[in-house]
Amino acid sequence: MKLYINERIETGEWGIGHRLPSESELVEILGVSRMTVHRALRELTADGIVTRAQGVGTFVAEPVQRVELLELRDIADDIVSNGHVHSTRIITLESIRADSDLATAFGQRPGARLFHSIIVHYEDDTPLQVEERFVSPHFAPDYLEQDFALTHPHRHLSSIARPDEVEHVVFAVTPSLDICTLLDLDEPEACLQLMRRTWVDGRVVMKGVFTYSGSRYSFVGRYRP
Repeated sequence: MKLYINERIETGEWGIGHRLPSESELVEILGVSRMTVHRALRELTADGIVTRAQGVGTFVAEPVQRVELLELRDIADDIVSNGHVHSTRIITLESIRADSDLATAFGQRPGARLFHSIIVHYEDDTPLQVEERFVSPHFAPDYLEQDFALTHPHRHLSSIARPDEVEHVVFAVTPSLDICTLLDLDEPEACLQLMRRTWVDGRVVMKGVFTYSGSRYSFVGRYRP
């Protein structure tokens, strides 16, 4: 059942927005039970392959970007690999003093110096991610001198040293007005927020907060135990 639908989507026979046959029609076409059809459509909806409108029908969904949780990747590479143009908008690039929360995150005393950046990443003309980073000056002393329109923070930090340890925490959040503006959201919608800390030589060197529109991006993680 799912294979039947996926094959027609993958070959382009059913394009984005195409209305699928009704459940009754699929039962007749495939000779399966209505329960089997209903379960398959529910799973395809959960996977983001189709979208269902009550009383209207089921439609081929527009693919959303997926980001790998278990691997540190540059969003620019993801966007380009999907055939789109990546660009950035630099919002903030400054030196700050750590408040109590940041000091705890970095294992330092309040008032410690940190570098702070906020950058919006675009896929073509659509903002996909608001990236906010706090970086240890001891790890990346020339961080504020970089042209992040050309050398993105991920690439710059990775060129210094790959992390020994990474912490990921994912939240569903209601975005602030500032985030709504940066992501060009007409109305507030649920957003996904990834909080990341990285360690090098046993010390926290970066804390990042990455916010994505829930309708434009999704996370996926895969591992081999």
